[in-house]
Amino acid sequence: MAAAGFIVTLAICLALSSSFSHAFDDNPLQDFCVAVSDTSAAVFVNGKICKNPKQVTSDDFLGTGFNIPVDTNNSLGSGFKLVDVNVIPGLNTLGLSLLRVDFAPGGVIPPHTHPRATEAVIVIEGTIYIGFVTSNPADNTKNRLYAKILKPGDIFVLPIGLVHFLRNVGKTKAMGIVAFNSQNPGTITIANAVFGTEPLISPEVLTKSFQLDKKVIQYLQSRF
Repeated sequence: MAAAGFIVTLAICLALSSSFSHAFDDNPLQDFCVAVSDTSAAVFVNGKICKNPKQVTSDDFLGTGFNIPVDTNNSLGSGFKLVDVNVIPGLNTLGLSLLRVDFAPGGVIPPHTHPRATEAVIVIEGTIYIGFVTSNPADNTKNRLYAKILKPGDIFVLPIGLVHFLRNVGKTKAMGIVAFNSQNPGTITIANAVFGTEPLISPEVLTKSFQLDKKVIQYLQSRF
């Protein structure tokens, strides 16, 4: 992928995110609030406390290595690199974080939600099947799936809080760039949240909820 194309893609991603960035994170009350990385700081705020503006440098707004592919040698065949306030302290209070996601052929990002952010996905390489599911309808009908197969240059928006997924359906590797309108979107992976909690959810609860044999539930819990 040409460097110019990568830069254009990032610019589009940033523009998409900034267009809805004020919807969820609070607006900043100053030009910037560079995050202090000191974990022993005795102040707790909704975000991170600010560095003294006189001590801020250009490096506080810089991130590197986003062009480097992420390792996908795992059971899901996918990997990601998150660029958030912990990577670029200058993102603090700006309502923005970015993600690079790489896929091996057949790789997936399993069903999950982001409780604090809407997400925009831009495909850079490969062919990605992406979709989200609506919340439970008031009339007790089935949840609706909205899904598309994306090619390079395609953009798909995933509304805040809704369950969604991605899968590389091509025969070659795939890669996308993701923008969130929050510096801390949060992630809840559905399978982990249901079958991999600490302590475990009672098998009786899950047996009744999913209408499955208890041994099946216990097997699923052992997997997560």
